[in-house]
Amino acid sequence: MSFIVTETLEKNYGSTKVFKDININIKKGEFVTLLGPSGCGKSTLLRCIAGLNDINHGEIYIDGERVTHKSARERGVGMVFQNYALFPNMTVFENIAFGLEMKKLDKSYIRNKVDEMLKLVHLDDKANFYPDELSGGQKQRVAIARSLATEPKILLLDEPLSALDAKVRKSLRDQLKEIQRKTNVTTIFVTHDQEEALTISDRVFIMDKGNIVQVGTPEEIYTNPRTLFMAEFIGNYNILKEDETRKVFGNDIFGNVAIRPEAIYVREAERNYDLDEFIIKKARVKEFSILGNVIRYFVECKGIDLRVDLLNRGKGKVYEKDGILELMFLKKEIKYY
Repeated sequence: MSFIVTETLEKNYGSTKVFKDININIKKGEFVTLLGPSGCGKSTLLRCIAGLNDINHGEIYIDGERVTHKSARERGVGMVFQNYALFPNMTVFENIAFGLEMKKLDKSYIRNKVDEMLKLVHLDDKANFYPDELSGGQKQRVAIARSLATEPKILLLDEPLSALDAKVRKSLRDQLKEIQRKTNVTTIFVTHDQEEALTISDRVFIMDKGNIVQVGTPEEIYTNPRTLFMAEFIGNYNILKEDETRKVFGNDIFGNVAIRPEAIYVREAERNYDLDEFIIKKARVKEFSILGNVIRYFVECKGIDLRVDLLNRGKGKVYEKDGILELMFLKKEIKYY
């Protein structure tokens, strides 16, 4: 059953249309990500659902209740922003307790609830610290705990990890998913980072120029992009326009195509293949980059540059620069547009 529903939402700033005809359905307990390039309308849509921005047309329902014209407080939402928004003169404990104190709840309840949140975000040893004594990742966990302490119906996260360095970002991303699973709070997460979205989401809503262009599980989004924009935006697809396709494949394939780097193999003499599953073409290695367990080769095939991702099998298994390879394109993984 749908827990968050929007019907034909429209938002304009003067004569500038941010989005139109936005219809979404999100189930209770789902972790959904709004993903798209900068300026596509994803943060504005989140703020409209939260009640922080008005809409020009449409309806919003939360848990079966029409909330279109209700304030953010009346909608029962928790919101976490990129900039933490912590009170610098309050301790971690006091920051988390703030929303509960505004509701004038019993002091013993507040104490127990804050202790519970501190344990949930693994900060029970930081209760008496002030924000300027914390790292960026710790501050963001305090912001998440503060939002969850009031037991919101939905948790809205507006690019909460984008200000953090890569290592902290990945760690907090995993913790965020764990926290969401433990609390089962319905969550909408906004990001422009594809890896982030595909890693933590139950479903991903892709936005482009104010439209939702595809919805699906991370696997569906990655392996079956519906449009050329999707293939260009998600992952590292090799995108070939029609003239490039003809150069590489001759009469084997026509039109615009997209091929994932990991769907291109290198033929090895000692292995047997079902050759009917592949199209085989020769290519020259231009460069390669070692990405941990994967080696990314930049190759030239019939004058067209391609990326090929192969497992890193260690010393002696790397194809050197200017080496000639037989590329095997897996037919079923070639997407046509």
